Amino acid sequence: MSGGSGPRVELVRLDRAVLRALADGDLATAEAGAPVPLSPYLAGEECRWVWSIRAAQVLVDPPSLDWITRVVWDPARRLAVGKAGFHGPPDAAGMVEVGYSIDPAHRRQGYARAALRAMLARAAAEPAVATVRASIAPDNVVSRDLVLGEGFVEVGEQVDEEDGLEIVYEVAAGTHLG
Repeated sequence: MSGGSGPRVELVRLDRAVLRALADGDLATAEAGAPVPLSPYLAGEECRWVWSIRAAQVLVDPPSLDWITRVVWDPARRLAVGKAGFHGPPDAAGMVEVGYSIDPAHRRQGYARAALRAMLARAAAEPAVATVRASIAPDNVVSRDLVLGEGFVEVGEQVDEEDGLEIVYEVAAGTHLG
């Protein structure tokens, strides 16, 4: 949707052992198995719950590893700046949900937008994906503005067991490109 330059990012896949180490807050073990250097933020309290969910998820559904949360990597700076990915593979209706979080030290630099665009491009390239969803807390204006800027529209609300009330936004896969 909106043009402009920003950082280029790669979403770097982690294996199950690295996911488990991050869930345990063990940065040294995680880094030893990771394909890129990690940051303390990724093993910190704000991120550990996500890694825990994803580590358990891949035990039950190993192919989900190709879809779930990854490291947001700035190859130019050789720096891990956050995490982003889908909650899992497309569901029966072809929906995938995005999730992302950027290290506070690297926020407001275009990384979340770059990560979201990378996820949207991945969704557009996958024939099984019809819809991309983002569920955002009502007070998270920055994230709301980000998804609205990438063509998402509000479609409703839901109550998440962990996060409480969320506003649900969706965009058809592939509509953001072009």
